[in-house]
Amino acid sequence: MTASPIRVAFIGTFPPTACGIATFTESLRDAMVAGGEVTAGVIRLTADPTPSHPVPADGVVAEWVPGDESSLQAGLTVASSFDCVILQHEFGIFGGADGEEAVEFVESCDPPVITVLHTVVPDPTPHQRELVERIVAASSVSIVQTDSARDRLVTRHEIDEESLVVIPHGAVANFEGPRRPLLGEGRPTILTWGLLGPGKGIEHGIRAIALMSGRTGVPSDRNHAPPTYVVAGRTHPNILATQGEAYRESLEALAARLGVTDRVVFDDAYRDFPSLRELIRGADLILLPYDSRDQVTSGVLVEALASARPVVATAFPHAIEALGGGAGIVVPHEDPRAMAAAIDEILGDPDRHRAMTRAAKAEAASVLWPNVGAAYLALARKVTPTLAVA
Repeated sequence: MTASPIRVAFIGTFPPTACGIATFTESLRDAMVAGGEVTAGVIRLTADPTPSHPVPADGVVAEWVPGDESSLQAGLTVASSFDCVILQHEFGIFGGADGEEAVEFVESCDPPVITVLHTVVPDPTPHQRELVERIVAASSVSIVQTDSARDRLVTRHEIDEESLVVIPHGAVANFEGPRRPLLGEGRPTILTWGLLGPGKGIEHGIRAIALMSGRTGVPSDRNHAPPTYVVAGRTHPNILATQGEAYRESLEALAARLGVTDRVVFDDAYRDFPSLRELIRGADLILLPYDSRDQVTSGVLVEALASARPVVATAFPHAIEALGGGAGIVVPHEDPRAMAAAIDEILGDPDRHRAMTRAAKAEAASVLWPNVGAAYLALARKVTPTLAVA
């Protein structure tokens, strides 16, 4: 007996919108469609709708404008023609207080809904708690991407743990093919990438580089040249709209004050996915100096592991969970000296670096998109049992 085709509607932000949810929606759709068992349509969340077309080339079948009830209802009508709906939930992308439109959609949707909970707020307000509990109750199943996220949901909400499934954030294998060092042979490079804005902790990374460059103190027993820190990514569009380039300029000023402008490179070039993958693969080490103590899912961390790169990260929950197998070192928040010591430990010991590379590659196996897509497909069939076989 062969599996029947299944029609899946994907709801979330979507390219050309530049955000992590948009990239995830597109990647998940592509992973599920790749096996030939899924017919997909995208209901795109956007504040800047394009003229509608019957079947746009990118697969968008409807556009939902947050705050616009008519487009919400139109999305529900389009969703009713699919067998299953996969909705990306993030508080900031839906209309209404705390994104309550998402709850209205899920509670009114005819086909079964799988909700992906991308953010689990550590201390939700009563209204946020109510909305999350309602959306989980109305969904056939809800997905979180780490054990930490599941544990936090169950601890802070009235939610049945049986209604939650852990499926990791997906990534593309990026450890095959040629590796071109970012700045040439003999120059160790540390990379942080992603949309730039306050809270990324880049200032702590710059201070760590200053420590390693001998400008404000040197970790002991270093067996390598002082590394160069590459900060890649444009300023987040929301930050750019409200604050301009103030954060980036403050980082450049800090590097100048510490005397490490020759060791800190800001790269704000637009990169398509192949170029980004080459950038990650070319780094010697990935640094995630984030200020957040609550981040239960990090797509950047997953991409680092999928590129078999050793990681130094602050002690946010996903890092603690993912790096426990030896793929990196977790350090305290806002502690440049601890970051410098961890970087020094990895770059100064080739055997340790190789061991971490192997551990990262092993950790990546479960997060590669073909495996993640297969897990979502199996779940979609489970909530749509009439289409399980033909």
